[in-house]
Amino acid sequence: MTDLLNVEAAAGLTVYGAAAVDGANEARERLVAGGVPGLLAAKDPTLWGSAAEAESKIRLGWIDTFQRSRALLPQLVALRESTVAAGFDHVVLAGMGGSSLAPEVIARTLGVALTVLDTTDPHQIRAALADRLERTVVVVASKSGSTVETDSHRRAYQQAFIDAGITDVGSHFVVVTDPGSPLEATAGEMGAAVVLADPEVGGRFSALTAFGLVPSALIGVDVAELLDQAEAFAASLGRVADSPALALGTALGAAAASGRNKLAIVSDGTGIVGLGDWIEQLVAESTGKDGLGILPVVCETPASPGLRGEDVLTVSIGGSLPPDSVPGGGIAPDLAVNGPLGAQFLAWEYATAIVGCLIGISPFDQPNVAESKENTGRILAAGLPAEQPTFIEGAVEVYGGSATTLAGAIDELLGGIDERGYLAVMAYLDRIGDAALADVRSALAARTDWAVTFGWGPRFLHSTGQYHKGGPQDGSFFQITGAATADRAVPGRPYTFDRLLSAQAGGDREAIAGRGRPLLRLHLTDRAAGIAQVLAAAGCATT
Repeated sequence: MTDLLNVEAAAGLTVYGAAAVDGANEARERLVAGGVPGLLAAKDPTLWGSAAEAESKIRLGWIDTFQRSRALLPQLVALRESTVAAGFDHVVLAGMGGSSLAPEVIARTLGVALTVLDTTDPHQIRAALADRLERTVVVVASKSGSTVETDSHRRAYQQAFIDAGITDVGSHFVVVTDPGSPLEATAGEMGAAVVLADPEVGGRFSALTAFGLVPSALIGVDVAELLDQAEAFAASLGRVADSPALALGTALGAAAASGRNKLAIVSDGTGIVGLGDWIEQLVAESTGKDGLGILPVVCETPASPGLRGEDVLTVSIGGSLPPDSVPGGGIAPDLAVNGPLGAQFLAWEYATAIVGCLIGISPFDQPNVAESKENTGRILAAGLPAEQPTFIEGAVEVYGGSATTLAGAIDELLGGIDERGYLAVMAYLDRIGDAALADVRSALAARTDWAVTFGWGPRFLHSTGQYHKGGPQDGSFFQITGAATADRAVPGRPYTFDRLLSAQAGGDREAIAGRGRPLLRLHLTDRAAGIAQVLAAAGCATT
């Protein structure tokens, strides 16, 4: 550890700035005195208290899963060769949260095409099903084997293949799941290839298991290189010095303990693309519980609003940055984390576990995730409750608040954010076709001193959704839904994709309303026109 430079490095991964975070050195001294670095590297399940011990005992496999994952390499090579031989050059990944975000980062970073289907929006589903169907192999990824979104994707693709006259439907599927899950049995019935994942690794920690490696291998990535990077880095995990992951974890935990519980994440432009979204689900879902936690805020560029604030710790991430450069490519982050992707995955997982030790939560459970799922199931069975808009402006129906204009409703929402709270924008729309709406995050962040996040639903329910319900109850919420012009039935189920998406949005609203948190909902009766209205109102109104 080089104190003068405040830099800590191992196996090509470097953390800048951790020791300068208030309380980080003291936190590290406490952990070292308790032997925590070595105990964590040795998979000690007692580190997060007796109540968490049983869960921790079966969730620490991520520490060395890269070793067991090597046994998958021959199978992955064979799968890749068989799909290429069959003429399948379009890979679709049907998965949610930890089952989809790591492969998406790998594909984007390496510039390789991968269609990630992590939505129930009927527009996005329809577009995916219309794309190169005869040349498509679908990776159906679900740890539990019962994820409703992923099951719906499988059903839709299976029916689409049948409708297209494809006789060997099973050859178009590769299933990734835990041993003994319902999906493993379904795969057998379909005649699909099956790759079993490491059962002792939770979904959000699964980047270097079959969940991250199978889709990556199918698009031609040399996944052995990722395992090599993680293995080289793993040697630093038990150390008390020259341990970047320990430095990162103590900085995050110390900052959160002192009130800087928002983690602004921005790419520094040096080679890793999309890692912020993966870090978001790892940190938010692992730490956001018991009224505690760290809220990640993924920022678009180093010039975007939201990277600074009295409750914000800023981190830039990238693949490489020379020591004499300013970390963050022009911004002045509190932390900068640079290094190869395989090491990044392991470093952030270890750091997140360290945060749990410091703030007193178990990083391996997600006690509030089931709430919205249960609400969704009830709404699917009984139907959405009748609601009347507060007012209608153009293509936007406005629900909630006392304002009489769209700009005024947004003003009112921004003005009501708790001190040191946050605003979560939740868009239950098509993240491809309706991508322009994401610009609303930076527009709103420029108008408040507090954090603003943006998530596509239902994708974020497997990420920041846990933090919304289980973390500090100081959030304000901005939900945006839209009319579907082309719905599609979920085969074998008594509902359509639009009904499922509407039920998920409704279930989420119920969970938020039940906590008494501020909630503004907009429903776009015409998506393109409504998005234009929302962006205009967000950008020109003043608080």
